[in-house]
Amino acid sequence: MNEIIFFFFYNLAHQSQIFDDIVIFFAVYFPYVVVFIAGIFLLTHHEVFKDKNTLQVFLIKKKEILSAFFSGVLAQVLAYGLKIFFHTSRPFLDLPNVSALFHETGFAFPSGHATFFAALSVSLFFTHKKVGYIFMFFALLIGLARIIAGVHFPVDILGGFILGAFTAFFVKKYITKEISKN
Repeated sequence: MNEIIFFFFYNLAHQSQIFDDIVIFFAVYFPYVVVFIAGIFLLTHHEVFKDKNTLQVFLIKKKEILSAFFSGVLAQVLAYGLKIFFHTSRPFLDLPNVSALFHETGFAFPSGHATFFAALSVSLFFTHKKVGYIFMFFALLIGLARIIAGVHFPVDILGGFILGAFTAFFVKKYITKEISKN
């Protein structure tokens, strides 16, 4: 099933140079844009602060920024550890008829990109539902682009999404609760 879904998306590649360039943009460069947008949003949003003083605003933003930061960092550390444990090859290494649009090194499962962006989007979702949904859409675009590009199987992306979401939940429940006490 994993390979069937993989080939459904992968077969969209290598049909048009313009489409391939768009896929490469979303798989390689768009993640930087998303991190930049998230940073700008976390530093500048103020829709929930209409009746708060400057100190309250700072403390709320500090908690949101630290939650997003810890979610992303912890998710990346966990993904790296799982990659070493599972030793899963990438599609372009496993399947002889797959030619990736770009090459990645290292193991595939779970996808580090999917893990990080799921953690970021779920972390944002906890405090800003609409923004969280937008970032979940961004994470989905990045994940699909990486499948189409031939550098991840669907299970790599799904595993990353699950790990990232659980990591963000863990950070919200346990780590940011401790930060709030201090």
